[in-house]
Amino acid sequence: MKLPKVLESKAKIRFQDCDPFNHLNNASYINYMINAREDQIEKHYDLDIFELAKTKGISWVVGTNQIAYLKPALLMEDVVIDSQLIRHTENQLHVEIRMWNHDKTELKAIMWSTFIHFNLLQQKRWNHDEQLVKLFQDIQEPVSAKNFEERILQLKPQKV
Repeated sequence: MKLPKVLESKAKIRFQDCDPFNHLNNASYINYMINAREDQIEKHYDLDIFELAKTKGISWVVGTNQIAYLKPALLMEDVVIDSQLIRHTENQLHVEIRMWNHDKTELKAIMWSTFIHFNLLQQKRWNHDEQLVKLFQDIQEPVSAKNFEERILQLKPQKV
């Protein structure tokens, strides 16, 4: 069975995550997007990062996040969050996560995250094992943009 390369899920913007203007708080975007990715990889790839941490002492830590806020996500709004692995190395994952309105006609935010594979027991960077590398090769969906700013321009509607 061929695994999907772009994963998608829905979320509702909650009151406690909003600012006084009823917009999703800037820091909360990251929580919504990372939580969605965690749920998506468990559901579609049977990859439970918390189980790996418990049983094998390995996991991933966030190395960097780049995020662009394009349109506000509003209180009680239903959003769609999709994500994909855009690149991987022997010990890093580069993931793109996008937040859309309910029918994916308006891009609200885009984030690039770099995750570092980490051995919790030895407290150091760790190379992916063969099984993980095979999974990443199967699911990787690169983008043509050379950098984050170029990717924003590719996805953001252009004004005429």
